[in-house]
Amino acid sequence: MIEILSTKKLTTTQRNILEEAEINCIEEDFIKIESQDFKCPQVIENAIFTSQNAVKSVADHNITIKNCFCVGDKTEALLKHHGFTVVEKAYQAQLLAERIVAYHSEKDFTLFCGNIRKEELPKLLKENNIKLEEIQVYETQLTSKNMFRTYDGVLFFSPSAVESYSQRNLFEDTTVFCLGKTTEAAARKHTNNIITANRTTVENVLVQVIKHFK
Repeated sequence: MIEILSTKKLTTTQRNILEEAEINCIEEDFIKIESQDFKCPQVIENAIFTSQNAVKSVADHNITIKNCFCVGDKTEALLKHHGFTVVEKAYQAQLLAERIVAYHSEKDFTLFCGNIRKEELPKLLKENNIKLEEIQVYETQLTSKNMFRTYDGVLFFSPSAVESYSQRNLFEDTTVFCLGKTTEAAARKHTNNIITANRTTVENVLVQVIKHFK
């Protein structure tokens, strides 16, 4: 039987997708997300969210956000679930930044982010003189562990998980499956044997796994 490692715990529904394809999946959380206390105005005109983690942290606070700009379907769905209005969505932070530059350059923005974040979006906005305030609302902690073996495939859903896994494990003789381009770029430091999902969802990563092994 094919055995793979997911570097984060899956939902029951996601687990069932693999079980139906007769793929055995070991699950370990290689990162831990901790929400942080933060201060910001009670009313935000334009907020940027590049992950669900930021939405979860902000949703616990009584903040009014008039317009949201986000990366990914799941982030959009979570924002709408909490009653926020999504004005723009893209599937990569770079593409979201390009849309903001093209269509919203006159606005000021607040980026809710974690302690580990990519430079592309803030860099592009600042290069185009778009005012951006960054507020850290959660922290990503690496929780690396030695798996003492190799798997047919390893699933990564963030660059941080790649970094955490690489601290104690090798990438030899395994196929790496990545959620998106930034995760793929992190994995390329260790291997070229990579398959990247064509949609930034966990489910699409699982589809790629099944396609590859079946």
